[in-house]
Amino acid sequence: MYPEQRWNELRQTAMLFSVRLCRSATYRSKILHEGGEMIRFLKCGGFSLIVLWALLVVPAHAVAQAKAPAIAPTETSCNLSAPDIYANASPAVVLIRTRSINPYKLTDRVESALGSGFVFDKSGLILTNSHVVFGAQLISVAFNDGRTVAAEIVGLDPIFDLAVLHIAVPTDTVLPALTLENSSPVRVGDDVIAIGNPLGLNQTLTRGVVSALNRVLPETPFSTSRPMIQTDTSINPGNSGGPLIDRCGRVVGINTSIIPGARGIGFAVPSELILEVLPSLLKNGGVVRKDIAPPAGAGPDDRSCRTGKPGREGKNQRRSI
Repeated sequence: MYPEQRWNELRQTAMLFSVRLCRSATYRSKILHEGGEMIRFLKCGGFSLIVLWALLVVPAHAVAQAKAPAIAPTETSCNLSAPDIYANASPAVVLIRTRSINPYKLTDRVESALGSGFVFDKSGLILTNSHVVFGAQLISVAFNDGRTVAAEIVGLDPIFDLAVLHIAVPTDTVLPALTLENSSPVRVGDDVIAIGNPLGLNQTLTRGVVSALNRVLPETPFSTSRPMIQTDTSINPGNSGGPLIDRCGRVVGINTSIIPGARGIGFAVPSELILEVLPSLLKNGGVVRKDIAPPAGAGPDDRSCRTGKPGREGKNQRRSI
């Protein structure tokens, strides 16, 4: 039986009970005076109203509250503060320095660059942007405790601007690592935090919100359309490759680019896309894409449509910026 029907029956029962109670009290009073009889009736009527309020009004209010829809918490309703997120995440964020030799220049042939990255596996695997390490002959990784170690490239994808590095981990060392989560639950308006090394300023935290999702930027040569996370979190040169973290402390994207001349418009590769290509980067050192046609006359075994390490496949791929 539904609660509404039950309370209707109780209401009718209580009304009959109050009427009978009043009549019984009136007839038993044996008060012959008309005014006294009226006073006794009024007192009984007041008592009946109290009974009705106790039996019907209060339970009905409870039923109304029970019928009110409750707002269920969403999966993204985390409340970690920015200092807590920084304390947990910053040990896994690294500063990446690279050096490369430009054979086409007569002077200043050694070029240096820097960027950010983060440890995502305690075995020594680091995720960053492809344009941070592409073509580098020397790569070093610096942690926030001052340690600096050499790194080697495991896999590259210049099209999605992703790179995986590996560093040697001493047996007595446990690396801090960040959790790479699927970014699909991210909503526009969610708070996000970026940790990186803008302009070489180590371990800098900036914060903002997700401004848009599935933002597709204009295509560039040797590139494909990819959905990006747009954020107003301050991103500058040196932030590239650093994590974009939600209020749960999970990595939902990798900061990768900005629009020159704009303020408060930055973009991150969503972790959903990263998780899609990461197995191929670890296994093959690159990503094979069927939508990029090989050159005319290439044989069936030609792998020029693979984007990967320079010197192997993908030699003709242009550096992502």
